[in-house]
Amino acid sequence: MSEGFFAGAYGGDASRLPAEAKLECKICWHVYDPANGDAVWQVPPGTAFANLPEHWSCSRWGAPKQGFLLLDEPV
Repeated sequence: MSEGFFAGAYGGDASRLPAEAKLECKICWHVYDPANGDAVWQVPPGTAFANLPEHWSCSRWGAPKQGFLLLDEPV
């Protein structure tokens, strides 16, 4: 993880993300839940955050993957 990102930010390092990890957009607080996928981007349920395409962004605000925050607690 880059020092340019704050604690909890994904920052592009998928090596520490479990497949079931939920991440939250730091701008609009939209939660990406792999169990649900992303209907807007046509990402099927069961797709881990780490497996999203590089061009994927928040379906509500457009924030890039690198700005998402790892959630510690279930939502």
